[in-house]
Amino acid sequence: MMDREQDQRPKDSPVELRQMQYFLCLAEEKNVTRAARQLNIVQPALSMQIAKLEAELGQKLFDRSVRGMTLTSAGEALVRLTAPIVRDAEYARQEMAQLGGRISGRVSVGLITSVAQSTMARSSATVASRYPEITLSVCEGYTETLVDWVNTGQLDFALINVPRRRTPLAAHHVMDEEMVFACRKDGPIKPPARLRFDHIANVDLVLPSKRHGLRLILDEHAAAVGIDLRPRLELDTLPALCDVIATTDFATVLPTIALRQSLASGAIRAHRFNEQRIVRSIAWVHHPRRTVSVAAKAVLDVISRDLAQAAAVAKEFVEPTSGGTSSSSRKRRRTPRRKTIS
Repeated sequence: MMDREQDQRPKDSPVELRQMQYFLCLAEEKNVTRAARQLNIVQPALSMQIAKLEAELGQKLFDRSVRGMTLTSAGEALVRLTAPIVRDAEYARQEMAQLGGRISGRVSVGLITSVAQSTMARSSATVASRYPEITLSVCEGYTETLVDWVNTGQLDFALINVPRRRTPLAAHHVMDEEMVFACRKDGPIKPPARLRFDHIANVDLVLPSKRHGLRLILDEHAAAVGIDLRPRLELDTLPALCDVIATTDFATVLPTIALRQSLASGAIRAHRFNEQRIVRSIAWVHHPRRTVSVAAKAVLDVISRDLAQAAAVAKEFVEPTSGGTSSSSRKRRRTPRRKTIS
């Protein structure tokens, strides 16, 4: 009798790995059509699997509207729980594939904006041609956001500004890069013979906002030399910020790679600080309890190499301050329109 009663009880249906993959893709794309295309399945099949998953879990995972799909609180919790599982399963598949001499799999990477604008196009093209079986997903974000996404398993790794606060992630140094003073090529601003960081308090500045990792570095150095940075304009989109510098009398302080394209075009000029130099450090981070796949390591190697090359090229465009010229030559070049920082 007991056996018959047990047989009549509803049995729990296990959540399949495929359902987790479908769910995470839809959570990322926020659109059924795009997610189905990404997964190479038809839209009704994806919708059916998501509905089945919601029924099995007894939870509504998405709010549906004309604007797309947004995660419910239960959906957000499921992302945190399933992303590491799917990553580990993908890693196992990649490792087995490598035994046959192939490097394949899906790699999700996060990049801070200054790195993304310097390497994304070139690195993506290199990965596509060198590793045709790797599917690469790249996103931009602030350092703190990328740290959160790596921690929850939404990204395999990220390249970030080394944070001042401790993180739960494993961090590995990539490179150090000097931050420089930049202004319009033919503008009125003329750096002094020995440019110091505290000189920038005397010019109109456009800087990233306080949400940005680069601004945190600048504010820290400003506090150390006793000045308060009060930019007239804040822009977190670095290409737009460079355009402002190239077309106005504003100035900024940014890493060399963020200025590379504008420096190469001759639209702006950049000067090193003779004293109170600022160096930002870039690191790649990953979750310490999750193994970095062979495919992820291959992508990281490509990005790191391209980043180092971009920084080296940008560094060549940075001009010395006027300290290397004699006082008589400076007098001959002086024009009344120039604004000297003092």
